Parts: sequence; C-alpha cells; structure tokens
Amino acid sequence: MRIDIISVLPEMFESPLNCSILQRAQKKGIVEFHVHNLRDYTTNKHRKVDDYPFGGEAGMVMQVEPIDRCISALKAERDYDEVIFTSPDGERFDQQMANSMSMLNNIIILCGHYKGVDYRVREHLITKEISIGDYVLTGGELPAIIISDALVRLIPGAIGDEQSALSDSFQDHLLAAPDYTRPAEYKGWRVPDILLSGHEAKIAEWRHEQALERTRLLRPELLKRNGL
Repeated sequence: MRIDIISVLPEMFESPLNCSILQRAQKKGIVEFHVHNLRDYTTNKHRKVDDYPFGGEAGMVMQVEPIDRCISALKAERDYDEVIFTSPDGERFDQQMANSMSMLNNIIILCGHYKGVDYRVREHLITKEISIGDYVLTGGELPAIIISDALVRLIPGAIGDEQSALSDSFQDHLLAAPDYTRPAEYKGWRVPDILLSGHEAKIAEWRHEQALERTRLLRPELLKRNGL
C-alpha cells in the first residue's frame, strides 16, 4: 500500500510514521508513506495556501489551486483508489471502513486546515470524505495519522500475530472481551477460572458472552445498529 499525505504541516508526521507498527511495516516494504508539503505547490512568493472566504465569513480557507496542482502531479504518476479529505462532516470512520480500505493499493489523504478548503476541491477532486468523530480539530493531520494506523495494522505481515487484529474491538461489531495475563493472582485479584481451564470451547463461549455484556453496558447503540 502507498499512502500519500498532503499537509501544510508535514513535520507533524515525522514521529508517528516512524514508530512502532508503522515503522516496521515500512521496513518490511508493506507500506510506503509520502508526505507532501502543500506549500511546494504554490506560485506566490510567500508560499501562501489560504485566503479570505467570499461572502465575508470569519476565518481563512485553503485555496483550490495548490491542492489541484499537488493531486494532479500525484495522479500523473500512478492511479489512486481513493482521494480522501479529512472533514468533520465526512463519513464516520469505523472498523468496517478500515477493513475495506486496508485492501486498497494507493490512496491520497488531504489534510484540511484553517476553516477548511475551497468547496470546489470537495466537488471535483475528492472521492471520499472521512470524519473520525463529531468534533473539530486544528487540522486534518491527526485524523490522517489515525486512519493510516488503523489501515496498516490490518495488512498481512504488519503485526506479528495477524489473528490479534482480527479479534480487536469492533471487528464483530462488539467490544472486546477482557484480557488477563500472568500472574494468575495478584493482591487477591484472581483471573477468572474459566481462562485457566484449558477448555477452548468454553473459553470462546465466555469471551463471546463477555463481549456482548460489555457492549450492552458501554456501547448499547452498537447492538441496535447491527441487529445483535
């Protein structure tokens, strides 16, 4: 997978993309990250990428021209499955979307900034808009990192135990069951006996029951949404 990220703050990606699973996936050749400074695609001497909105509304808006220049330059070199814009009013990002997108080959993520982008970008250049939640951030850099992490960890070979990703919360529309490790007893706090029994079928049944109960208590809307 190749992920091209367009941003006015490329330095924000230096640490997140070079740590943990994302770093290992790059070293294995599983994923390529290319971060592009939008200011490199301007034609004015101040490398300005924003301007005042028509109509007199407060705030600054990212201009269409440098964004078009950048996306056009990338698309001239290869085909892209999706050109994504991170936006508070986009489609809500969830595990099922991550599962589907992890099978793509090439994607572009445009990070919004300031008050947003000239709407012509969204009308003519973007194929998918994604929101990570109902709140507003300073820019789209953090959502781009979140989306990238969620996708890459699902690609075969990115993590040591591929089954681990498949048992995460939300994979089956439920929260994950509780996990425990050694010691079996600490300060009188015991691990549930069923997990020490070695009976795989009963342990699987217990995990499913726990997942259902935790989801019912903490995120009941997931059960209703998915007919569980």
